[in-house]
Amino acid sequence: MAAEFTLVPQGDRAVNALFPNEISEDVNRQVLALCAAVDAARIPGFVNCVPSYRTLLVEYDPLLLTYGQAAGILRSLPFSPEEKTAGRVVRLPVCYGGGFGPDLEEVAAYGDLTPEEVVSRHAAGEYRVYLLGFRPGFPYLGGLDPRLATPRRATPRLRIEGGSVGIAGEQTGVYPEPSPGGWNIIGRTPLKLYSGESLLRPGDTLRFVPVSTAAYEEILAGGEWQV
Repeated sequence: MAAEFTLVPQGDRAVNALFPNEISEDVNRQVLALCAAVDAARIPGFVNCVPSYRTLLVEYDPLLLTYGQAAGILRSLPFSPEEKTAGRVVRLPVCYGGGFGPDLEEVAAYGDLTPEEVVSRHAAGEYRVYLLGFRPGFPYLGGLDPRLATPRRATPRLRIEGGSVGIAGEQTGVYPEPSPGGWNIIGRTPLKLYSGESLLRPGDTLRFVPVSTAAYEEILAGGEWQV
């Protein structure tokens, strides 16, 4: 089945490909398949493409291409949304609770769970990386256990430490660097998610692996960890 998408201009140097308006792996797979086709074609004048849940933003050089030309090229590109876009499985160590996860007990209370059950359920999931945004390298993930869904904090914190793992609504994510934020923080990873390049990519599968405080400190100090 051919993927259906609509093209609209985004300013004077980008075109946005809009796929069906839903958050699903099938739609996201279509987005990533078109992105892969753009990358593989190496089209002169195309600068960058940025995938999200159901859109693909393609930036182009207006000195080399008009919007009409860029849109025409995108419409003509062959791609195979039926084929699963190959993504990696990334294992992320997380130390849950305590000073690393100050909101763990609140998340547990909201879901009528124990903190141990929150950790077990959170670490049992396989999370699809739908997109990176908000901050460089910040992953928006699908696959959170519905029992862990918790509203954003009423008052955001002025500073959340880099590596913090949080829950907001029906999503979980990881802050790649210190920043303000209103997500409920349940743990922290010692791995750096962004240092010029992102550790994660759209289409990857992320698994959280609980580790002790001692293991966290060891990894943070340069100890080996197989992602």
